[in-house]
Amino acid sequence: MTAFACPLGNGSGSREDLGARTARSALTDSESTVEELLDWLALCRERAAARIRRVPLGELDGWGFDPETGNLSHDSGRFFSVEGLEVHTDHHARGTWRQPIINQSDIAVLGVLAKEFDGVLHFLMQAKLEPGNVNAIQLSPTVQATSSNYGRAHHGSATPCVEYFTDPGRARVLTDALQSEQGTWFLHKRNRNVIVETSEEVEVRDNFRWLTLGQIHALLRVPNVVNMDARTVLGALPFAPAANPSARLRTTDERFGRALRRSLGVGEAADPARMTEILSWITRQRSRHVLVTRPVPLREVHDWSLGPRGLTHRHGRYFDVVGVTVTAEGREVSSWSQPLLRPCGTGVNALLVREFDGIVHVLVRITVEPGYRETVELGPTVQFRPHDHAHLPASRWPRFHDVVSSASGTVHYDVVQSEEGGRFHHALNRYLVVEVGAEFPTSVPEDFAWLTLGQLVALQRHSNYLNIEARSLVCCLQTLW
Repeated sequence: MTAFACPLGNGSGSREDLGARTARSALTDSESTVEELLDWLALCRERAAARIRRVPLGELDGWGFDPETGNLSHDSGRFFSVEGLEVHTDHHARGTWRQPIINQSDIAVLGVLAKEFDGVLHFLMQAKLEPGNVNAIQLSPTVQATSSNYGRAHHGSATPCVEYFTDPGRARVLTDALQSEQGTWFLHKRNRNVIVETSEEVEVRDNFRWLTLGQIHALLRVPNVVNMDARTVLGALPFAPAANPSARLRTTDERFGRALRRSLGVGEAADPARMTEILSWITRQRSRHVLVTRPVPLREVHDWSLGPRGLTHRHGRYFDVVGVTVTAEGREVSSWSQPLLRPCGTGVNALLVREFDGIVHVLVRITVEPGYRETVELGPTVQFRPHDHAHLPASRWPRFHDVVSSASGTVHYDVVQSEEGGRFHHALNRYLVVEVGAEFPTSVPEDFAWLTLGQLVALQRHSNYLNIEARSLVCCLQTLW
């Protein structure tokens, strides 16, 4: 008998479609107001009493530069390292270059625990301190930890609730896939994005809280509250708003909201032939593009040099690698030091959307980044950091950036959000959803495609199709229906 011959997990046992349950949770937001939840996060920050201080990389306790390669790593050989990488690609004439990159072989668990209360699905979210967050604490998954951390390589306390994600059969799986992180900053990094459901009584600590999806969506309207890991996990949940067509719309634009609901309903099951075409298009792009990388010593990455501010680019572009020391209450370890990657300037991640036959379609783009395992992934319509392009002619800026910057369309979402604060220092991106009209061309270049929101959610059931920026934007887009 195989392991799949018996029922999986001890979840609620609900036979109702997950998409309908998710939609009901997204329409339930009255238990605590946004103001009350922000007050709770502020109280968690006060209790954490965090002190985060920038220090030179050479003063990091437990970290050091290898005398031969110059690579920066932890004395234990665990956690992660900063190394050099040589890259060659043909995508948009990028050519060949060298850069520092984070090498982290650990696969982290980004896990959200779900449970029904009074027939409504709730999600156990954590107010988690990360040293790179602009505001120290943000709303995070139930578990956000690498195997080094929950395996207690740091000799700290146990990770709460991790057993629901590591013990087979402990809970019922709702979504589960390995997904990439930022391909420009991480080498082949993957995390397990997973949501499981339990019917057990769960101990809820002071910095944890059960929230409906509606409450989380409301917080996504506030800058730097819902962290990157929560966005990438929750964005994979399927929706079936058609199960309750009379339910109130969450957007003030009734036409757009109804077209977005219809878009959620057009997924793999509704149009399997179109999904086959989409997968074939992605495979074709992976076959035709070149991405060759090889490790090089960090000391041989000549455009970056070590100085008082850390490891910096000679023109002040792209990113720095800086050091921090941290003391805080409530973490598995109360004090530590580490390097962080600090991007230069605020990025722009934008989706252009357009209605076709009463259904919202999303314009996504093939992206090639040095850390990808599969050469290409789907990214937002526009994904770039204006600071890094300021020296380039307009012809070298990303296609359609002018549509986003001119706000010539209808802006449905425009919020600055943080990227992961455990590895990045004050990494901010402006996330936008901009609707264009009939004047925008239906035909687009071959590395772009119009997909429905349902198709984008379906792709997240599999690994390495949507990049982290696109997955975050899917989660933001789901707040608008």
